Amino acid sequence: MHVFHANPRARGRATAAPGGIDARTPHTVTAAASLPADRVVGELASSRDGLPAKAAAERLLRWGPNAVSSHRARALPVLWRQLRSPLLGLLLAAAAVSYGVGERSAAVIIAVIVALSVGLGFVNEFRAEKAAEALHSQIRHQAVVFRDGKAVSVPVTDLVPGDVVSLRLGDIVPADVRLLEATDLECDESVLTGESLPVSKATDPVPAGTALADLTCCALMGTVVHSGSGRALVVSTGADAEFGKIAVGLSGHQLETEFQRGLRRFSMLLVYVAGSLTASILVINVALHKPLIDSLLFSLAIAVGITPQLLPAVVSTSLAAGSRRMSRRKVLVKRLVCIEDLGDVNMLFTDKTGTLTLGRIDFMRAVPAGDDSPEQVLRWGLLSTESNAADGSAVGGNPLDAALWDSPAAQTEHTALAAWTQVAVLPFDHQRRMVSTVVRDGSGTAILVTKGAPESVLERCVDVPDTARKALETEFAAGNRVVAVATRPAPGLRKPTAPDENTLHLSGLLVFLDPPKPDAAAALLRLAGLGIDVKIVTGDNPAVAVRVCHDLGLPAATALTGTDLNTLDDNQLIEAIERTTVFARVSPEDKARIVRVQRTTGNDVAFLGDGVNDALALHAADVGISVDSATDVAKDAADVILLEKDLDVLADGVTEGRRIFANTIKYVLMGTSSNFGNMFSAAGASLFLSFLPMLPSQILLNNLLYDSSQLAIPTDNVDEAQLRRPSHWDIGFIRRFMICFGPISSVFDFATFGVMLWVFHSGATQFRTGWFVESLATQTLVIFAIRTRRIPFWRSHPSLPLVLAAFGAAAVGAVLPSTPLAHTLGFQPLPAGFFAALAALTVCYLGLIEAGKWLFYRTLPSPDTVPLPHAGHRRLLRRRAARFSSLKRTAGGTARV
Repeated sequence: MHVFHANPRARGRATAAPGGIDARTPHTVTAAASLPADRVVGELASSRDGLPAKAAAERLLRWGPNAVSSHRARALPVLWRQLRSPLLGLLLAAAAVSYGVGERSAAVIIAVIVALSVGLGFVNEFRAEKAAEALHSQIRHQAVVFRDGKAVSVPVTDLVPGDVVSLRLGDIVPADVRLLEATDLECDESVLTGESLPVSKATDPVPAGTALADLTCCALMGTVVHSGSGRALVVSTGADAEFGKIAVGLSGHQLETEFQRGLRRFSMLLVYVAGSLTASILVINVALHKPLIDSLLFSLAIAVGITPQLLPAVVSTSLAAGSRRMSRRKVLVKRLVCIEDLGDVNMLFTDKTGTLTLGRIDFMRAVPAGDDSPEQVLRWGLLSTESNAADGSAVGGNPLDAALWDSPAAQTEHTALAAWTQVAVLPFDHQRRMVSTVVRDGSGTAILVTKGAPESVLERCVDVPDTARKALETEFAAGNRVVAVATRPAPGLRKPTAPDENTLHLSGLLVFLDPPKPDAAAALLRLAGLGIDVKIVTGDNPAVAVRVCHDLGLPAATALTGTDLNTLDDNQLIEAIERTTVFARVSPEDKARIVRVQRTTGNDVAFLGDGVNDALALHAADVGISVDSATDVAKDAADVILLEKDLDVLADGVTEGRRIFANTIKYVLMGTSSNFGNMFSAAGASLFLSFLPMLPSQILLNNLLYDSSQLAIPTDNVDEAQLRRPSHWDIGFIRRFMICFGPISSVFDFATFGVMLWVFHSGATQFRTGWFVESLATQTLVIFAIRTRRIPFWRSHPSLPLVLAAFGAAAVGAVLPSTPLAHTLGFQPLPAGFFAALAALTVCYLGLIEAGKWLFYRTLPSPDTVPLPHAGHRRLLRRRAARFSSLKRTAGGTARV
């Protein structure tokens, strides 16, 4: 027997199903492939009509969900990310050495400050992880399964061994399954095998030991139905499936986005700068015969001071807050960092249905072409469908079929339809663009009924009346969607094939209404204001697409078709994209080519689509965008999911992405303008002072208070001018900013040194106290000038939390020397005159920063636009694995959605 438990958690336990039925399951899909289908059904205690709902629920509890990973916020990995900084490790080691040589109070202070810094970062990143978990809970993936003999839609993660599922064009195979029925079924298995050609499927068993890639009687989790249809028995789920085994190994290694690569490059820049400064300061202090331990601690503290320790926390806080705002605006991202990538978009390719039109497709009328009545045309249209018709409605069908079945006219045809039996189906595919069924009436008369795109159907018809062609042109010119229906007698035909779709007689046209959205024109204007060029890519008729664009004020005098594109090379296509708004009757490959070619021009391209034929383009785009009601393959290919298919919602997402990036850059520029200058000041002071200009613990405390105030940056407002165009990481721009504004900060540090030494004749303790207060005040308050390019800076209004945080941090620094903690921290009270000098220095500092801004932004170019690289095959694996994931765990340890 090739049988034992599919789920290792269940091995060794009783496996009797409800009613005493033995519910054992093949160990792997390879074992099931070598057995006859009915035998596998029997061993799984199932039937060709599926499981009872009650039995499925009990098996879900026994076997666990069909999940390969969990989207749970885990505290330990977040904490580890805070602790793995080499600089923090060196500081803690130096603190330990300091404690061992008697400098115990200083060591304790350093350890406490490091702990607080780590704690701040942990709390904010963990909150971001929780936000990502909440986002994931809103994304649902469904499968059509037969329960109690009826087709129902259930979450993918609720599938269990023994379930019988329906497979259609564009479906992601939801588990490892043994095929029970297959009609021209082909599966794209490239996600597992890397083979680009689809694999034909059948139901006959294969010899034992057949390789995974040759299991023609099985379909594997994560693969895509390329064509045809089928019905299959679930054999293995979750991590026991072949795809699950691979996905589990990938779960801990996330791929970088362009935003993350920018962060990493910026961090490496600071590592080089910090290393150089730290080594220089250490050598200078040792050469001046200052205590070695103090010099080492001081140098390490300087390194930490220039490193934006809370940059991950600031980024995480920005992304978490942004994700919550985007969720309220009906935009979900699969990973938080995708928010930043969405803000980069400057060209959008989108389909027409549901974005420019209402997407609420309504059946209007049937237009007969010959002797058939409108009722007969409608009846043929209802009979020619891949949908599982249940209780007078379509389950799992395409939108046009759903609209047809849900129409009032269809309700009157139920009695007439009962007299017909659907014998076989030739499913829809994007090459033929139609579906055919063989139906038989009560007398045994067989008819082939074909329904699809009018151009394709009419090519296969004979004797098409001129009146029908004119009616078709009239409907297209009115912007209506049209489906043609044709028939022919089919005696003896049991399984239709493409060659059988010929010598048809046109029965008539089915006309559907999908009017333009009332607010679509305003949304297009808004996207244009964001610097996003919108292009329409549709499989619909060119006349229909042009009419809709005309009604919305989108310039589209002509449209390019897929046939036109085939005559253009890539360079010609680039020029055509520039001057063309509508691409109609295009294939999936055409869509992907348009996106891929446009990316080579340096544009950041987004593609919005929800159909099977959109998947290739979604993968090819910098940012793939789909909707919650999309097909499985489209949602899996997308980075961003819109809960409402609306260009206004997309504009909200783009705006939010740009706002988050702008606020993140504020923190980066703050660090380069103030921290960098402070480090130069420390190095310079070491040359002429006989003591350390600031104690290591004071540097760390200064850095902690400063960074804490910057955690309010994610709440800040962003100037409208910064939202009108995308921004990108540009290390050269950041480096130039650092070189320009860092010395300005140092100028006022040295001015403070002069005041402390020559005006107040300060000793070491008062000198350190004065510089601590001045440094903290200037580097926190300079945010008001750095945060905007407007001059003067008060023309741009910061958020209230940022104002309170900045002034609060400066106030804490000013008050600390007068508190009981002053002695412990190495401070002493400052004279009143110092604060008058501090106020004057701060005003002058902000004024000089404004002058520097005027020169800097006038003479230096804006950040460059850099095309983003493709993520490759591993990105596809991760996207596909995301659909098979759970959120929570029950008390017994079983993952549940």
